[in-house]
Amino acid sequence: MSERRFRDIYGYAPAVSASAPGRVNLLGEHTDYNDGYVLPTAIPQRTTIELGLNADGIYRAYASTLNQTTKWQPGETPERGFASYLHGCIRLLEAGGHTVAPLDIWVDSSVPMGAGLSSSAALEVAMLKALRAMFDLSIDNVEIAQLAQRAEIEYAGVRCGIMDQMASSLADTEHMLFLDTRTLERKLVDLPEHSEILVIYSGVPRQLAASKYNERRAECEQAAQLLGVPALRDIADVQRLESLPEPLRRRARHVVSENARVLEAVGGVSAERFGQLMNDSHASLRDDYEVSIDALDRLAESLQQEAATFGARLTGAGFGGACVALVESGTAGEISERVLRRYADHGYRGSRLV
Repeated sequence: MSERRFRDIYGYAPAVSASAPGRVNLLGEHTDYNDGYVLPTAIPQRTTIELGLNADGIYRAYASTLNQTTKWQPGETPERGFASYLHGCIRLLEAGGHTVAPLDIWVDSSVPMGAGLSSSAALEVAMLKALRAMFDLSIDNVEIAQLAQRAEIEYAGVRCGIMDQMASSLADTEHMLFLDTRTLERKLVDLPEHSEILVIYSGVPRQLAASKYNERRAECEQAAQLLGVPALRDIADVQRLESLPEPLRRRARHVVSENARVLEAVGGVSAERFGQLMNDSHASLRDDYEVSIDALDRLAESLQQEAATFGARLTGAGFGGACVALVESGTAGEISERVLRRYADHGYRGSRLV
């Protein structure tokens, strides 16, 4: 990671600074683009953006984590990469009637990329919050999340739901954020008593996440159309899915059962029951939604074997990334050490993230 700060790059102090966290999703995977329910929480790792006015009439952006600089003229589109997310945020604000002057942009992030912890959402939300501060824009945190989602879809080509951006914009590390992704109704919920969160990276970057994500979304839309409903969120009884052809039946069964797990969890359950819901979620993601891989299965199984683990599952889009576990308070360190040793015995190399 580069140690070069805004002043080192641009020769003057930034005008504003803003940051946003990554997120880990405890329950409600692949439900957000089906108008369903999710239960993420923010993680300690954050993305920070600093801005200053550019005197040369161009946009310049430096990513400290990548030690990479890019620049583009107003009206141009920068090369794909981190700058495309920044550019998307700027263009969407301009389309909404806001004026965004050419800027010098400094980006630094401790949110791991490719680990399923929403590094892109943290980048988008931090950028929009910095732009709000820079130009005194009257947009609230929900609007920021909505703009960030549009930037991901329209400028990065990922047809994502709203969960990641809402979590990055509104969640904290002390609570879970229960979110109805159709209505955007939300509330902060306490973690189960005597528990804490452990997140372990599988060491496998999300390799097929974008293409398979869009494929799964299309499958869900097709299933909803065949069932005659606006979205799978409108189905509560899994028996209604029996008429669907495979693999649509299994895809829909995951979404319907996953929504039920979120609603049960947010109703108030013990840590033991919450953990069982996480275990059931992993099995559903593995078997019905088919987004797991051997590394994630081994990691989840190893976490589940620990006596002080209530439950564990893959988190994020799948095909790599991380697993999240709910464990007894004060045990995350020792559990992660044992799990990572066993994981290494199978030829994998992971790391604790939270």
